[in-house]
Amino acid sequence: MKALGVDIGGTGIKGAPVSLEKGTLLAERVRIATPEPATPHAVADVVKKLVEKFQWNGAIGCGFPSTIKNGVIQSEANLDPSWAGCDAAQILENHTGCRLMIINDADAAGLAEMEFGAGKGQRGVVLLLTFGTGIGSSLFSNGRLIPNTELGRLKIRGREVGLWASARARESKHLTWKKWAKRVNEFLEQLEAMLSPDLIIIGGGVSKHHEKFFPLLKSRSPILPAQLENEAGIIGAALAARNIARTPKPTKTSKAA
Repeated sequence: MKALGVDIGGTGIKGAPVSLEKGTLLAERVRIATPEPATPHAVADVVKKLVEKFQWNGAIGCGFPSTIKNGVIQSEANLDPSWAGCDAAQILENHTGCRLMIINDADAAGLAEMEFGAGKGQRGVVLLLTFGTGIGSSLFSNGRLIPNTELGRLKIRGREVGLWASARARESKHLTWKKWAKRVNEFLEQLEAMLSPDLIIIGGGVSKHHEKFFPLLKSRSPILPAQLENEAGIIGAALAARNIARTPKPTKTSKAA
């Protein structure tokens, strides 16, 4: 069984067919620059290009940088103000002609890590944090996703932690690993008080350098680096479409004369 996984981001839109049994890409991923402005229909046109590139006609899963309820975007998603309140799932289905499931991008990464990566076989409360341009989060209780946590929006000292302690903040402020880890530790302290996680997984591009800052982190919970790196969003998005991939696409029948 397979699905097309699509990871929609602020700078690029990436996609590839995914084996849902193995969690592997079935073809080399394709990346297309996010259009400017990144309006719903402009982004949908890019997703359509990915569908055409892979000659795809099956289920599609899309990871998207926003909280999502029933396919509807709850905020402007750092892409374009016109996304807020938009039925993205319907627009993308109309453009691609495929059945489609849309999910928060960090939740997608979490699904992939829980099934095929650092969270495989883990029970209890598992928290995934992705450090990039902001901080994404996904939360699992005994393997079940609790969607749309968006913990990077929490504030520390009046500042949104997703801006203050992100990987981008470390680079733009030229912070040493030690100074950046101090910010991350304040965030972890708050999360542990709220959630008491049994495991914390740290992903995003910064996870490739975990040996530089993991020894500086202070946590009562075990901390592991994410394993799937850049493929996590694509694989997890495809996993989100697993249910519709199992169901045959309905065929149109003509009315009897």
